Amino acid sequence: MSQHTITVAGVAVDARHWIGGERVASTRTFPDVSPIDGSTIGEISRGTATEAAAAVAAAKAAFPAWAATSRAERARILHAIADGVEKRIEELAIVETTDNGALLRSHRRGVMPRVAHNFRFFADWLLQLDHEDFDTRGHTNHVSWDPAGPCVLITPWNAPLMLATWKVAPALAAGNTVVLKPAEWSPLTASLLADIAAEAGLPAGVLNVVQGYGSEIGDALTSHPDVRRISFTGSVPTAKRIAESAAAHLTPLSLELGGKSPLLVFADGDLDLAVDLAVEQYDNAGQVCLAGTRLLVEEPVAEEFTRRFVERASALKQGDPRDEATDIGPNIHPRQLEKIDGFVQRALAAGARAVIGGHRKEDQYYAPTLLTDVAPDAEIVQEEVFGPVLTLQTFTDEEEAVRLANGTRFGLAATVVTGDPERAERVTARLVAGTVWVNCFFVRDLQAPFGGSRLSGVGREGGTWSFDFYCDVKNTVTAPKGWKDHG
Repeated sequence: MSQHTITVAGVAVDARHWIGGERVASTRTFPDVSPIDGSTIGEISRGTATEAAAAVAAAKAAFPAWAATSRAERARILHAIADGVEKRIEELAIVETTDNGALLRSHRRGVMPRVAHNFRFFADWLLQLDHEDFDTRGHTNHVSWDPAGPCVLITPWNAPLMLATWKVAPALAAGNTVVLKPAEWSPLTASLLADIAAEAGLPAGVLNVVQGYGSEIGDALTSHPDVRRISFTGSVPTAKRIAESAAAHLTPLSLELGGKSPLLVFADGDLDLAVDLAVEQYDNAGQVCLAGTRLLVEEPVAEEFTRRFVERASALKQGDPRDEATDIGPNIHPRQLEKIDGFVQRALAAGARAVIGGHRKEDQYYAPTLLTDVAPDAEIVQEEVFGPVLTLQTFTDEEEAVRLANGTRFGLAATVVTGDPERAERVTARLVAGTVWVNCFFVRDLQAPFGGSRLSGVGREGGTWSFDFYCDVKNTVTAPKGWKDHG
C-alpha cells in the first residue's frame, strides 16, 4: 500500500491530487481531522499555484477531444460513473461520515444514491437537450449548446460529494473538462470520485481533483486565464474574493451562497406538520444552507407551537453519527463550533432567551438551540450561523409575516405552512427566495432551477439552466436562399 494511502474503516483513499489521469503528491500536507472524535484521519497533499496550473493545463489539453465526443458517448460514461458510485455506496458513506460527521444512515439511504442520480440525470438530460427551431422572416434559427472549456468547481464541506457531483455531472455532460477543488475540511470522497471516474472510462484530464487551502490554491484556480467557468458553493466573503479574481478575465460565475431562510407558520396551517418541519431544520447539525432557521409563527398558535416544538426537539438524540439511532451529529470543526457559540452567546448577552440549548456540549457537539425574544435587526436573526440554532419570532398578520421573512440580506429559500391555498399563493408571490416550499421542505428535483437571490447567490443551475451556464449558448440563423447546387 502506498505511503500516500489513508485507510478509513477499511477503505483505502489516496491522499494525493488527481491531475491528468495520474496521482500527484505535493511537498507539503495538511491534516484531515474527523469531527466525530477529533482524531487525525491522515495527511492530505497541500496544493499550491503549481498544482493549480498543472490541473488547468491538463483540463485544457483534454478539452478538445472531450468536447468533440458525441452526446451519446458522454452520457454512457456518466452512467458508468453512476454505476461505480452505486457499487461503492457503503464505502463512500462511511468515508464521508468519518470525514464530515454527517449521519451514516443519511449517507447510505439518501446522499450517496443521490450522487449516482446526479450523473444519471444530467446524462439523460443531455440526450434530450433541445430547442425547437423557429422562423424569423423565412430564416431558420437553431439554438445549440457548445462546450465552454475548463471549469473550476469549488465545493463545500457540509455535503461534500453530493454537492460536488451536482456541479461535476452537468459540467462533464456539457462537454467541458473539470478541476474540482473540495473543501479542505472534507476532501476524501472527492479523491474516491476520481478513482471511480477513471474506472468508468473517463479520459485522463477530463476530471482533475486538487486539494488544499483556498488562499494557496483556490486563488490560483479562479484567476487562471484558461478557466472558462467557475461554480462555487460557500460563504459570501469567499464568493466576493472569487468574483474579484474572475473579473480579470470576465470568467462567468455561478455562486450558491449563504442563507437565512424563514419558515412561516400561519394559524390556519397544520401545527403538527409545522413542528415536524421546524425540527427538521436541525438536520446535519444545522449545517444546511437551505435551512429555515428563522421560525416565524402567527401569534394565536405561537405558544402551542413552541410547546410542541420543545417536546419534539428535546427527544432528538445527539451523538456518534455512525449510530443508527443518532439524530444529530457533531459540527464539522472546532473553528465552526466557536463561531456557532459566539453567535449564541452574543445573542444571549443582548437579551435573547434560550428556550432549549444555548450551549456547547462535549467535543464538537452543540446543543440544539431555540432562541426567542430577538429583535428583527439582531445579529442572530440577520447572519448565517450554520449550526443547530433557530430563532422564533411572532407576527400578527400576513403583511408582517412577509416583512419579517424578507427582512434579511439573503434570499435562498423559504417555507410556508398554511391551510389556505389562496394565502399560499399571495405570500409565496411576495417572498424573496430562489426556492419556496409550501407545506413541505427539501423536496428537490434536478430539473428545477436552483440558486439564491440577494446575497444568497448569482445564477441558477439544474436541468437546462445548468447547460445554459456550463455552455456557450449559440443561435445559428440560416437564410432560405443562397445554397449552390451540389447535385
